[in-house]
Amino acid sequence: MNDISADFEARKMSRLKWKDVPTRRIDVGGVPFAYRELGPDTGLPVIFLHHLMAVLDDWEPRVIDGIAAQHRVIAFDNRGVGASGGSVPDTIEAMGRDAIAFIRALGHKQVDLLGFSLGGGVAQMVALQAPDLVRRMVLAGTGPRGGGGIDEINRIAIIAYLKAALTWSDARNFLFFPRTPEGKRAARDYFAALKEERTKDRDQPISLQARRAQLAAIKAAGLSEPDDLSLITQPVLVANGDHDLMVASSLSADMACRLPNAKLTIYPDSGHGGVFQHHQAFVREVLDFLAN
Repeated sequence: MNDISADFEARKMSRLKWKDVPTRRIDVGGVPFAYRELGPDTGLPVIFLHHLMAVLDDWEPRVIDGIAAQHRVIAFDNRGVGASGGSVPDTIEAMGRDAIAFIRALGHKQVDLLGFSLGGGVAQMVALQAPDLVRRMVLAGTGPRGGGGIDEINRIAIIAYLKAALTWSDARNFLFFPRTPEGKRAARDYFAALKEERTKDRDQPISLQARRAQLAAIKAAGLSEPDDLSLITQPVLVANGDHDLMVASSLSADMACRLPNAKLTIYPDSGHGGVFQHHQAFVREVLDFLAN
């Protein structure tokens, strides 16, 4: 590709929305990793690490498009997730190593990270295992390894999926949003945004093996010895809702206290998906955080 074609491609990518950006693949140690990227091709990219049982199509488009307005955003399916090859490992340490390998395979020497829920745990592993790779980090709806209550995620997920089956609805209605009038409105808006997304080139659904391995990794993380978070000296933005059923808001606050350079934001009247319910405020705060 000559310089003119490369410049045209870069300008085209900068104008695309999340629903239109193509899915790409890259070989990482013999395993194909699926990813999508959009936004201006300048500065450090923001790597998105998604939540339990999620694939690329599950990202909140208003969050991705909002941040991609000013930053290159790269979201990917980690090993064994969605359209990526291989099998999902059953520890977040291994998930972190796979994320590091993916980032390096793209040729990036330093990035910003945005991890939501399980992705926030993986982001912490990236920062601990490859500190030079991370400039700044956003940890949303997540807590520290060894935090009390994280090992109960299986029970919480099972109850939510039973409720979803009985009501013919998506379990995220119960896992992400409080069952208040405001929470229910936020859930409707969230699912409407997802529904308006891609109609072609969609990701593959999460597999049974991936579900089981991710749940095992979360349970193991909850029962592990706490990490020394003082080793993560990069600036960190910690965000959560004030009534998170999956990762107690107190765990996010505890994590922020243990990180030497962290800012904590707790969004009111919201749950695990507080950063989606308050997506406008969250995007503004992330953009300010990344710019400082």
